[in-house]
Amino acid sequence: MTEKTVKVQLIKSLIGTRNTHRATVRGLGLRRINSISELQDTPAVRGMINKISYLVKIIS
Repeated sequence: MTEKTVKVQLIKSLIGTRNTHRATVRGLGLRRINSISELQDTPAVRGMINKISYLVKIIS
């Protein structure tokens, strides 16, 4: 069985965002704008993406 993955790209700046949202972005492995992280598709990761959906974009 292959692991399902999801690719996430940071598309907005973290300036002016809440500290908890910044921590969530770092937890997803994103550093700067346009950085991409490939993660396992788990409910925890989906929840993190949902929390900061206004900052990120899911690709493929």
